[in-house]
Amino acid sequence: MNQPDPRHRIETWRVRSRVGLSVFYLLAGVLHLAYPAPFLTITPDWVPYAPAVIALTGLCELAGAVGLWIPPLRRLSGIGLALYAVCVFPANIKHAIDSLSAAHPSALLWAYHIIRLPLQPVLVWIALFAGRVVSWP
Repeated sequence: MNQPDPRHRIETWRVRSRVGLSVFYLLAGVLHLAYPAPFLTITPDWVPYAPAVIALTGLCELAGAVGLWIPPLRRLSGIGLALYAVCVFPANIKHAIDSLSAAHPSALLWAYHIIRLPLQPVLVWIALFAGRVVSWP
């Protein structure tokens, strides 16, 4: 019996990564633009012009999600989404600190942040993988 071509399997996972990231970032981009208030609460105080930054991040998410499907822009979009994930990490940290320093943080909230924060580097790698910047390890 013939084994499947490993390049085909990798390409299948690239497409799946593009689909997942596109859906994720399209939704996030729309939410950043339509409902910025929750994102403003997790934006660190040192970020200038926070409402404009939130709107810009929404536009970046939308552009990256669409760009992953345009072959000449795919690589640039993957790099852009990876850099975006790095740049918003301080907001993720602030969100975790604010949530977990509340009077009675729930176990579910603890679990969310304990899982969410270490997954940020994975999100960076998936963006680079989907954008054909890197291959499987």
